[in-house]
Amino acid sequence: MNTNNDIVLAAHGVAKTYHETGVETPVFSGIDFAVRAGEAIAIMGASGAGKSTLLHLLGGLDVPDCGEITVAGQRMNALSDSARGRLRNEALGFVYQFHHLLPEFTALENVAMPLLIRGLSVAAARAAAQQILDRVGLGARLEHKPGELSGGERQRAAIARALVTTPKCVLADEPTGNLDAGNSDAICSMLLALKRDLGTAIVIVTHSQELASRMDRVLELCGGKLVPR
Repeated sequence: MNTNNDIVLAAHGVAKTYHETGVETPVFSGIDFAVRAGEAIAIMGASGAGKSTLLHLLGGLDVPDCGEITVAGQRMNALSDSARGRLRNEALGFVYQFHHLLPEFTALENVAMPLLIRGLSVAAARAAAQQILDRVGLGARLEHKPGELSGGERQRAAIARALVTTPKCVLADEPTGNLDAGNSDAICSMLLALKRDLGTAIVIVTHSQELASRMDRVLELCGGKLVPR
């Protein structure tokens, strides 16, 4: 039976309005939803509906105008910037449409970085990074820099970086949007396999109906509300 203890990420009454040049543009109001451990959720909606904004709020990269976000039972809004950063590092992983790997570092160094930020030793961070890179099929590409990897390989490395901390939830913004069909399918399959093996929840913003259909639930951001699709 599901209990509140299963909930790894939740939004309660979340609202956001943009203020630009004296004009107020409401993005959404009264967003309520919860993500349970090991659950895969797709969030869809038209361009400009606020999907990426919602993901930034869920990840503590922005703060709502009202309502609250809880991550691993902690109220994100109530934390200082430094405490919010620590919670993001401990409980969340992020994957974007563009990999955002640091070009001067190898795949191994990029993936080890979140663990080094957490305070692990170099040896422990590199060992964990190598293990997750092996799992995503990059065991032979550890010392390659992003410029030496294909698009699909770069996205695999980005996913490895998101998962190396064994987060409670991964937030992914169009993770296959920059890939061809074959790589998109492979990335989706890999994410779902890692979700199953690691017990990590996934929230994916996507325009891809095919990707969304493979999730446990599909929600749509429409008219400022998040509704089942």
